[in-house]
Amino acid sequence: MDRFLAIALGCPAAFLILYYRRAIREFIGNVDFAESFLGAGGTNTFVVLLGILTFILSLMYGFGALQSLLIGSFGRFF
Repeated sequence: MDRFLAIALGCPAAFLILYYRRAIREFIGNVDFAESFLGAGGTNTFVVLLGILTFILSLMYGFGALQSLLIGSFGRFF
């Protein structure tokens, strides 16, 4: 059930982040590290990357790929 909720809530949240990226940028202001590392307009790029990452991670969690990746990468440490 939690996997279904991850897809049902994560994908629309990612769409809303991408759709309202300008309003989000105006609300949070300039992100200094994004402006310095990504150049001019780095905050907009950061918000877009955040939306894309939210979409990908919610799909990965929903289909079980994120758990497999984390167990394969960090499972030997725990």
